Amino acid sequence: MAEFPLAVVTGGAHRLGRAFALTLAYQGYAVLVHYHRSTHLTNKTIAELKSFGVPAFSIQADLTQAEHVEALFALVDSLLSQPDAHLERLAVLVNSAAVMPRGNAQTLPVEDWDAALDLNLRAPFLCAQQASLRMTRGGLIVNVSDVGAEKAWSRFPSYTVSKAALESLTRVLARSFAPSVRVNAIAPGLVLPSENVTPEEWDKLIQRLPLKRAATTEEVASALEFLIKNEYITGQTIVVDGGYSLV
Repeated sequence: MAEFPLAVVTGGAHRLGRAFALTLAYQGYAVLVHYHRSTHLTNKTIAELKSFGVPAFSIQADLTQAEHVEALFALVDSLLSQPDAHLERLAVLVNSAAVMPRGNAQTLPVEDWDAALDLNLRAPFLCAQQASLRMTRGGLIVNVSDVGAEKAWSRFPSYTVSKAALESLTRVLARSFAPSVRVNAIAPGLVLPSENVTPEEWDKLIQRLPLKRAATTEEVASALEFLIKNEYITGQTIVVDGGYSLV
């Protein structure tokens, strides 16, 4: 039986994380889906991944806890050591898990600040550290940023700062992990409305876009496919925003 390269996707059970996981499965990767609370959605996503004929696994973890990150990669080691898992190596890490607290800079609780920085920035750093040590034959790390990293979203201060810092981290890691491991980021624009945005706010945002529509999850995930195929790109942020950065 053929052996599959392994990809890890944090927050891979739903929304954009699911789209990245499905893209990887379509490209022939076995996928380890990380989730925090979305057990039902994870089971559904795992079934979808297996329909591509690739192995699929899941793990529950709170990535704001360093020991949970270590447990995730301990599972990676365990899977790679099992002959019946048919895995050849850890090849891709997609850091997609994130939170988006809403508030203003004057009154944002410290807990919301820490939640965003811990999951959106610290966790990708810890996961990248662990992944790079295992990508001895080369690999790709992709951090999922946001077009908001280049904006000043006053209603989402901790989220905006965390994504701006994530893009800086991407460049630092790309230089640090080269030449064996490439590190890039994907910055989507408007794709799926969050629970923090009302339908009226969402429609208003859409109408400001030059392309006048939200992206599909497939359009954003195709940037991952591009980064997999083009091995001469590192330290870059691929923006998929329908022109949002122009307004």
